[in-house]
Amino acid sequence: MERGAAGPLPLSRLAGPLLRRLSELLDRAAPGKGWRELAQRAGSRGTVRLSPLDLEQCSLQVLEPEGSPSWSLLKLLGDRGCTVMELAESLQALEHTEALQCLSHSDIKIVVQPDSQAVLSGQVVKLCCWATGHPFVHYQWFKQEKEVPHGNSPELVLSPVSVKDSGFYICRVNSESSFMFSHWARLEVCDLQNMPHGHLMGLPENKLCICNQPQPQNLTVGDALVLECGAVGNPIPNYQWFRNGFPLANGSKNVYTVTYVDVGHQGTYWCHVFNDREKEDSKKVEVIIDPQEEPSHRPVATDKVALLIGNMSYWNHPQLKAPMVDVYELTSLLRQLDFKVVSLLDLTESEMRKAVDEFLLLLDKGVYGLLYYAGHGYENYGNSFMVPIDAPNPYHSANCLCVQNILRLMQEKQTGLNVFLLDMCRKRNEYDDTILILDALKVTANIVFGYATCQGAEAFEIQQLGLANGIFMKFLKDRLLEDKKVTVLLDEVAEDMGKCPLTKGKQALEIRSSLSEKRALTDPVQQSTSSAESLARNLQWVKAHELPESMSLEFQCGVQIQLGFAAEFSNVMIIYTRIVKKPPEITACRAHITDFPLDLDVDPKETNKGTPEETGSYLVSKDLPKHCLYTRLSALQKLREHLIFTVCLNYEYSGIEDTMDERKEINVGKPLIAKLGLHHGFKTRNH
Repeated sequence: MERGAAGPLPLSRLAGPLLRRLSELLDRAAPGKGWRELAQRAGSRGTVRLSPLDLEQCSLQVLEPEGSPSWSLLKLLGDRGCTVMELAESLQALEHTEALQCLSHSDIKIVVQPDSQAVLSGQVVKLCCWATGHPFVHYQWFKQEKEVPHGNSPELVLSPVSVKDSGFYICRVNSESSFMFSHWARLEVCDLQNMPHGHLMGLPENKLCICNQPQPQNLTVGDALVLECGAVGNPIPNYQWFRNGFPLANGSKNVYTVTYVDVGHQGTYWCHVFNDREKEDSKKVEVIIDPQEEPSHRPVATDKVALLIGNMSYWNHPQLKAPMVDVYELTSLLRQLDFKVVSLLDLTESEMRKAVDEFLLLLDKGVYGLLYYAGHGYENYGNSFMVPIDAPNPYHSANCLCVQNILRLMQEKQTGLNVFLLDMCRKRNEYDDTILILDALKVTANIVFGYATCQGAEAFEIQQLGLANGIFMKFLKDRLLEDKKVTVLLDEVAEDMGKCPLTKGKQALEIRSSLSEKRALTDPVQQSTSSAESLARNLQWVKAHELPESMSLEFQCGVQIQLGFAAEFSNVMIIYTRIVKKPPEITACRAHITDFPLDLDVDPKETNKGTPEETGSYLVSKDLPKHCLYTRLSALQKLREHLIFTVCLNYEYSGIEDTMDERKEINVGKPLIAKLGLHHGFKTRNH
């Protein structure tokens, strides 16, 4: 259900003795290397928020008989999603060598790693992890992020195994004060209802066996080709598809797909299945393609509109990093393709529903509509749900937005193309057994779903140079500007992901499509300038992207200040101030802005910074003027009235000790998305 990280180990997973040892080292650390400095360092990374009240609660632990401020801090960091890697980086910045050594695992050696395997439901599965260490070692198995009940021995036995046991397994080995993790082991469990029980009982243990053969196909040009071959065995089977005796370049998975076939795809197909011990070929099947003339004209859009939502700062769930970068980069690329883009960060449930309503107002007959979401999510009974930042823990479908409902509303607009790019987990929500009764979707040949991961799986983030990308976006951004049918483009993204060691065995793009025409995101826009619908769309979009005009402020003392504005997202704005004129009799002066509306919940300590990066704005810094003071205002959708703030000028005259000050109140109206009033409640729950 949660969108997690592919590599980093959560701090909350560390064994208790190791956390206690770290706490002792931090409690008695030298000045500059203790728990307070660690808290400051961790908070400055921007991934974990620590309030003064949090630090006060930690410091009060010294009053308890066995209390430890460092223990309290480490538990707090773990609960808020901090990883062991992030902790190690903070300790390294503090040059706390002893604590870093405590995190190492040099005294443990795993001598037997668990094997990935594919099995049939009902068989007995054994995953093994054997290790040596001093003085002795403990074991704990995990399935994805959750501990396996009673999984505290070197061998994890699943008897009988069922489809719900499919997934990725890992074993943590820890000694008295250190830990180590095994390799990930993938378990695939096939449930073949048509296989006789006697066949299952007679299958030798670990033997390679093809149990799902490909089927012949009769297609026409433009159809999708899907060939599937399923096998069981240990080690886990590998696949290679062939056509007419030649291996297919992208045929290394158990399912071979071609989104858009032509006569060149006709031929005899089969799959070669193999592992380190055995090999076997599937039966050969014929794929026949009925030729037909492709349309000579290129499809066009009456307009192109995109809504991008990235949720990071969850109130009751782990924080995420990648959505900010992902939404920013996708916004830039889509604008190059002439999309009208609304990009929003950190929306509550009511704000997400209102944003979708505004998005729907931008759609009309023939318009290309694209919805991108990055954040926590889940999938139940074939429906995908996007999780707002204020969702309770646990959340249910009533607290989230159903993607299929949004698609139904988009279809009512008679759009030319509906594209959904969902960069979220698709694991089942075990707390939500609600089966939504949805209105039937129309049968239209213009729908494309690009899921960042497969059903029942997680979507991951990777971090490079302090900024995080979702794995899906890392590969999508390299191909998005290519002039290709949407499904072909996503197929190539899927192939790129499949070749990457970071994603292999962890995350695979899944594409669902009913697209019949060769529509691409690069298709031109042809619209009538006199169209009332077009004018309304343009007005609505412009309203959501109007920035205040730059202004020059003259103070009575003769100082002149430039006030400028830049948009990072549709609901995030940067204000920058610069002193451009100072009379010679004034020896020193400084300007800052303050008194922001309470709706925006602006922390004064985070305003008027010397660089954009210090405000948390890493993405637009290269486009901003230098030598200014910068303030980042986020969540502009919460602004109920005009944005009014105060510009304060402090200055000194030569020979006068007293500091003088002047103030000017500035009203810039409702900037960017604030004009649309997303803070208003919603009347109905149509999505």
